[in-house]
Amino acid sequence: MTLLQRIGSYLLLCASGCLLQASSAYATSAAGQAPQQAAVQRDGQHDFDFELGSWKIHLKRLLHPLTGANTWVEFDGTSVTHKVWDGRAQLEQFETDGQTGHIEGLTLRLYNPESRQWSLYWGTSKSGALALPATVGEFKDGRGEFYDQESFNGRMIFVRYLWSDITPNSAHFEQSFSDDGGKTWEVNWITDQTRVSDETAKSR
Repeated sequence: MTLLQRIGSYLLLCASGCLLQASSAYATSAAGQAPQQAAVQRDGQHDFDFELGSWKIHLKRLLHPLTGANTWVEFDGTSVTHKVWDGRAQLEQFETDGQTGHIEGLTLRLYNPESRQWSLYWGTSKSGALALPATVGEFKDGRGEFYDQESFNGRMIFVRYLWSDITPNSAHFEQSFSDDGGKTWEVNWITDQTRVSDETAKSR
């Protein structure tokens, strides 16, 4: 074997060794990252804990959504939320009075530990049933976003719930509709709530 051939063989062996080391290092790094990536998925079953207890509610409602009209009506009332299944579900009773009458509602919230998402079901004493489908979503960075698709005035639309500005004693909620596939959203239901004692809520 000539000197040139020996040098070529040496360089080839060095290159092969470097590739093996790089592959081993990548495999070790990937194995070390796998548990970390799994740990990033957070458990959201306590994300609605802020809602537990009694609240004073101020509601603004758009009277005729998706018509171009801009007539709003206002309501005042209370809501009371109870924990179910050790926090994996909640039941909220909602009652307000305003310019256009009385609203008596109920929200059932169910947490799915596999998808790590909440399903929200709304019903009223007027309908006597929970609306379907559920509005589904989760919280990220203190903001909750929930979506569904349903029929409204004979057309399929998207519905979005947003929870924001959450503190131990206050929270802000908005419901919006979209009839263009989610390109634009029209807010039609806004509630601002302030925590009160259970006795205050009962005395209403």
